[in-house]
Amino acid sequence: TPKRIGWGITGARGETSSAEREHVLDLAARTPNVTGLVMDDFINWDTGEPELMLDDLRDLDTRRRLPDRTLDLMTILYTHQLDIDITDYLARCNQISLWTWHASDLDQLDANLARLEKIAPDHELFLGCYMWDLGPRAPMPLDRFQRQCEQGLEWLHSGRIAGMIFLASCYCDLELDTVEWLRGWIAEVGGVMRDA
Repeated sequence: TPKRIGWGITGARGETSSAEREHVLDLAARTPNVTGLVMDDFINWDTGEPELMLDDLRDLDTRRRLPDRTLDLMTILYTHQLDIDITDYLARCNQISLWTWHASDLDQLDANLARLEKIAPDHELFLGCYMWDLGPRAPMPLDRFQRQCEQGLEWLHSGRIAGMIFLASCYCDLELDTVEWLRGWIAEVGGVMRDA
């Protein structure tokens, strides 16, 4: 059984409902290893606006404080969304996961993390690593993926990020170069990652 589970309260393209949030909060209250809430695609790709209102986040801020623990609240942020001013919304979260939609933009990964650190200096930051290039919907170039993972491990050791997330599990049986390389890399550095 996983020790810590983050459960989505918004889904792909920001889909959410008050009923879904109620269900997840009830589940978290009854399930000690649910330790966080995740807002995927929090900023609407078409409008550039957050999917939840500030009042919704204020309500979540109160309700995620359970008698035995406080649930983390993570939002997903893409590098191409770093110019959108959502400071007031981020203030209601304590974790941000940074994702690069186009593998061609991974060359700016260090600069993009630095931008996020300025925007959210008090948040726990996580590096999202796609195993497939979602921008052009093509295989992720292995050299770019390797550099991203190795850079992430350096940041993990230095404390710039709190963790790395690899997506998505649905790619893991497709014999992708990135997946096969990642299996070996985690076997090699996994203990070091856990000790960071």
